[in-house]
Amino acid sequence: MKKIELPTIDFHAETVILANGEFPRSEIALSILEKARYLVCCDGATNQLLNNHNRLPDAIVGDCDSVSKENFERFIDIVHRVPDQDTNDLTKAVNFCRSQGRTHITFLGATGKREDHTLANISLLARYLDIPDSNFRMITDYGVFDAISQDSEFESFVGQQVSLFNMSGTSVSSSNLKYPLENHSLNHLWEGTLNESLSDSFQLLLNGKYVVFREF
Repeated sequence: MKKIELPTIDFHAETVILANGEFPRSEIALSILEKARYLVCCDGATNQLLNNHNRLPDAIVGDCDSVSKENFERFIDIVHRVPDQDTNDLTKAVNFCRSQGRTHITFLGATGKREDHTLANISLLARYLDIPDSNFRMITDYGVFDAISQDSEFESFVGQQVSLFNMSGTSVSSSNLKYPLENHSLNHLWEGTLNESLSDSFQLLLNGKYVVFREF
C-alpha cells in the first residue's frame, strides 16, 4: 500500500513549478517555495515571484504571453518558450522538467483566480499518474492535492477535512473516515467531498484514478 505523507515546512522539494494563479501565502507553501532545489516559473508567474519574493527562478517556461517584457529580457538565458497552444503552461513546464529527468514535482500557485484554470490544473494531476516513476502533488494555502491510482494510506489527523474526486475510477472503499465508503462509485464530482478523518491516517482501496484533498 502506498503511503502518502502530509507536507511540512521542513520539506525540501526536488522541483517546484510555480503557476500563475494566486501567489502562495501560507507558511507551508512559502517554505516549500523558499527551499525548492529547482524552481520553474510558468510564464507570468515570474512577475508574481519577483513582486512577492526574493527567490529567483531557475527556468521560465510557457508561451511567454504574460511574462513582462522587462522580466523576459532580464531572464532571457533561462526562458524556454513553447508556442504550442494545445497545452497549458503547467503542462509545458512539466514537459520541460521531464526533459531534464525531473519527475518529482510540487505545484504551487496552481489554484485561485480563474476557476476554469483551477479545475484544469487539479485535473491534470490524474493525467500525470501515467508518467513512470513520478510523483506530483499540488500545494495550496489551505491544503494538499494528491492523485492516486492504487490502494493508499494517507497521513492525517483527527478532524482533518478530506475530499475525494473521481477522475476515472469505478469503485473506492475507505477506513478511518467519518463518512465511510464501501465500493462506492462516486458518479458525481461532489459526492466524495467534505469528509473527515478519524485518526492519524486513513486508507483508500480503489480501482481507477482519484484526486484526494487534505486540509492543513
